[in-house]
Amino acid sequence: MPTNFTVVPVKDGRKSREDDDVDDNNVFREEDEDAPFPGDGMPKESSPFINNTDNDKGNLYDGKNMALFEEEMDSNPMVSSLLNKLANYTNLTQGVKEHEEADDDEGPAKTKKPVKSPALGTLIGVYLPCLQNILGVILFLRLTWIVGTAGIMESLAIVVMTCSCTMLTAISMSAIATNGVVPAGGSYYMISRSLGPEFGGAVGLCFYLGTTFAGSMYILGTIEILLTYIVPSAAIFKAEKKEDEAEALLNNMRVYGTCCLTLMSLVVFVGVKYVNKLALVFLACVILSILAIYAGVIKTAFEPPDFPICLLGNRTLQNHNFDQCLKTMEVDNVTITTKLWSLFCDSPDLNATCNEYFTLNNVTVIQGIPGLTSGVIRDNIWGDYGPNGMLVENKHQASEPAADTSQDIYMPYVANDITTFFTLLVGIYFPSVTGIMAGSNRSGDLRDAQKSIPIGTIMAIATTTFIYISSVILFGACIEGVVLRDKFGDSVKGNLVIGILAWPSPWVIVIGSFFSCCGAGLQSLTGAPRLLQAIARDGIVPFLQVFGHGKANGEPTWALLLTGGICEIGILIASLDAVAPILSMFFLMCYLFVNLACALQTLLRTPNWRPRFKFYHWALSFLGASLCLSLMFISSWYYALVAMLIAGCIYKYIEYRGAEKEWGDGINGLSLNAARYALIRLEEAPPHTKNWRPQMLLLLNLDSDHAVKHPRLLSFCTQLKAGKGLTIVGSVLEGTYMTKEAEVKKAEQNIKSSMTTERTKGFCHVVASSNLRDGFSHLIQTAGLGGMKHNTVLMAWPGTWKQSNDPVSWKNFIETVRETTAAHQALLVAKNVDSFPTNADRLGQGTIDVWWVVHDGGLLMLLPFLLRQHKVWRKCKMRIFTVANMDDNSIQMKKDLQMFLYHLRLDAEVEVVEMHDSDISAFTYEKTLVMEQRSQMLKQMQLSRTEREREAQLIHDRNTASHAALNDKADAGPDRVHMTWTKDKFLTERNRNRAEASMGVRDIFNMKPNQSNVRRMHTAVKLNEVVVNKSQGAHLVLLNMPGPPKNRGGDENYMEFLEVLLEGLNRVLLVRGGGREVITIYS
Repeated sequence: MPTNFTVVPVKDGRKSREDDDVDDNNVFREEDEDAPFPGDGMPKESSPFINNTDNDKGNLYDGKNMALFEEEMDSNPMVSSLLNKLANYTNLTQGVKEHEEADDDEGPAKTKKPVKSPALGTLIGVYLPCLQNILGVILFLRLTWIVGTAGIMESLAIVVMTCSCTMLTAISMSAIATNGVVPAGGSYYMISRSLGPEFGGAVGLCFYLGTTFAGSMYILGTIEILLTYIVPSAAIFKAEKKEDEAEALLNNMRVYGTCCLTLMSLVVFVGVKYVNKLALVFLACVILSILAIYAGVIKTAFEPPDFPICLLGNRTLQNHNFDQCLKTMEVDNVTITTKLWSLFCDSPDLNATCNEYFTLNNVTVIQGIPGLTSGVIRDNIWGDYGPNGMLVENKHQASEPAADTSQDIYMPYVANDITTFFTLLVGIYFPSVTGIMAGSNRSGDLRDAQKSIPIGTIMAIATTTFIYISSVILFGACIEGVVLRDKFGDSVKGNLVIGILAWPSPWVIVIGSFFSCCGAGLQSLTGAPRLLQAIARDGIVPFLQVFGHGKANGEPTWALLLTGGICEIGILIASLDAVAPILSMFFLMCYLFVNLACALQTLLRTPNWRPRFKFYHWALSFLGASLCLSLMFISSWYYALVAMLIAGCIYKYIEYRGAEKEWGDGINGLSLNAARYALIRLEEAPPHTKNWRPQMLLLLNLDSDHAVKHPRLLSFCTQLKAGKGLTIVGSVLEGTYMTKEAEVKKAEQNIKSSMTTERTKGFCHVVASSNLRDGFSHLIQTAGLGGMKHNTVLMAWPGTWKQSNDPVSWKNFIETVRETTAAHQALLVAKNVDSFPTNADRLGQGTIDVWWVVHDGGLLMLLPFLLRQHKVWRKCKMRIFTVANMDDNSIQMKKDLQMFLYHLRLDAEVEVVEMHDSDISAFTYEKTLVMEQRSQMLKQMQLSRTEREREAQLIHDRNTASHAALNDKADAGPDRVHMTWTKDKFLTERNRNRAEASMGVRDIFNMKPNQSNVRRMHTAVKLNEVVVNKSQGAHLVLLNMPGPPKNRGGDENYMEFLEVLLEGLNRVLLVRGGGREVITIYS
């Protein structure tokens, strides 16, 4: 349904526009200088048709009616300006722009020529180029042979399959090509922008290889026509024996093909514009040749041409070396032998020894082209496949078999030069339906690409399909089967088989097909380097970047050299029948991904997917993709595997080394949909214990430059995760996001850089918060999405908490411990994390010691197992220590623990450590007393700091009051001066605080330690002694982390307990479970 626009004029309210120009300009100039509008801080999005310049900015909001929007005009232009830019939009292809940029780089003094507006219509721009690219060498050189070998029915099946494949691909391509402008690069551009750079690069290079090998095929076709049908005497290698003819032909093809390739490459290098101008001439040759064929077919209905075929028995003979199909003839009443006799006998005498089959059978002459009304179509309905060397025979002729057939290969019979079967013919025929991308490649030259590409391409395929189907039927209805199976026309004196059908002369087809193949070869050598240049300039394949350069006018010189080299490989193969299946694979793979791209975009319902061409459906695209895949394996399963392997290697290379590109491709959309589906499924139920793995939230501290303080924490996370599961790296900056936006982005970039260095795969999230405590709390609560949320928090031990006068650091740490406990998440705290191994280190023989004091879900058992999967820790052995009290049976505990580990499938040494109930030592008592005295002194210092702050506040208030009184005595009153402290109040408070402080100092030296703290200190000291004794030399010690006290007044004591517990140990990982079982003995 069309959209209606109404343009409403807005009256300015001013009498004369000219009168106010100067004033308005001055006003805006002053505003620009004094108060520039920063907007929203977002950079402008680049657009293909909006190119704002400084000169435009002054006119965008000229007038008072739009003043409400003037601050946004820099990023959101007026509709009138937008429509003006749209009206002046020129449909330049990407390739044209790049060539112009290349001109600027290499020749800055040159001036650009004005770009002509595209003017090609559907007929000239799409239909005829597609027709020229589709019709070609296979039609003239192989279609008659395919009809004779496969029969009319199977040939029709081949044509219908291949043409259906290209028609479905054309429908998908039309949808993609009409969903916006398709610049130079054609199918490569469509696939890469729809499926991403990896698929685009892989399939683009496959399409390039297909186009290059197509050039080889066309050159081989040109040489075959030249040496077989035009000037056979020009052959350099000549066969002395019949069995050497095939090898001599291949060598001639190699020599002449190489010369032809060199000549064509020079033509393309020197004058590519002449190649484009001659395209119409080559197309005329194709059309005239096809018209000559149809004219000849019509003529056979009432006057068949005279092309006699000589049969010996039922075997077809090559009639190069004899004129009369007779063994003997009467001349002046004397019987003499013919040239045919001398080919089969050892002498021209009548009593000579002759070939047995020649003696037993008579020669027969039949017409090679009986005509439409002859009924020969009945004999050509079904195929006649056979091995290499099988003789071409007429099954309806009588024949006496000979006992000895060993000499048949030396006789002048027409025989198969290759083994024939249905799937081989599919591979050979398929190149005759390629070339459907010619229209989309020229989209920049079309007057209306959205309309011309679908109509022109589909009409070209429909036309060529009609030509192929009618040709199959007419060839089978007009030409004798043995002639159809004669690939090189040996039975018709070396004439082109399709040529003997044509009217007025076989030379029409011979010359027409020769120039057609020449033109197609030149077009391939012109198009393939430009395709490679487009891929190279996209920068997705690093080693191809050299091929993005060219001459001053942008011509791809280096790409042409590579194309010529690859093309030479095809020419050295030398056989048209061997090269055709190779390029079939590459084209089929390209068409496969065009169909997949259309189906994917349709199913994902991408907002930008709005093709002008409406006659498409995802089912048709999937059918086309399935047909392409089937034809690949039908044609040649081993070539198909090789082509897929090449594409797969290129895909993985681009994924590993290629430049990252964001093209809004369908694979990203597919990944998003798959992720959404998986997240919804994950949220339905919590993971089973068997599937539990640590999903990490890594809390990092940053230095003043927003760099990572402890990069080894990232290394440890990598070693623990081995790339599996979820990793979220988070940090917090103090402040508001509005003021810290740039710093947040810088911090994220630094963290991502460190993650890349440490090979940590995961996500980065930096938040700005009013204080660190709330920031880390928000991360713990909100990091992750749906079912993909973290279940474990990893952080570093605050090593400098004692040296810091500010208690915020250790208070934040303890609050984070409480947060994770409340959120039922596991907590890992790494002490001395800077001494942990890097990913490049390889720890030798050593141990990972696990001190299993309390059971909190089995995380202590699981972590060493996960660490030992990484090559850093692989050689380390696992030891598990557990603590037994006086009333425990140590021996039974050890047996039970060994059995438990056996069921868990964990290899570890087990040791039970007994801790006897001993009296609390004086050292423990003294350490507890020192801890409590230190805590009490810090509180007194805090009170002194508060007192100093109040005194400073009083001075500040006095200064404020006196300043206000001097400025405005009349207004100076209680409303203008707000004194927080009066002098009397301050003196009273200070005396009270001093009295309390003096009492507090006396109390510090007279206080006794709290018994609960003494018991806890005793546990920490004794456990530390045992751990240090057993595990001081371990590579890593894992230890249960005690929980913080419920009473927040003992937070500092808690830190002291942990410090005592970890004293004397190098690498320690404190582990606190999340309140659920994470390891199970069941399968």
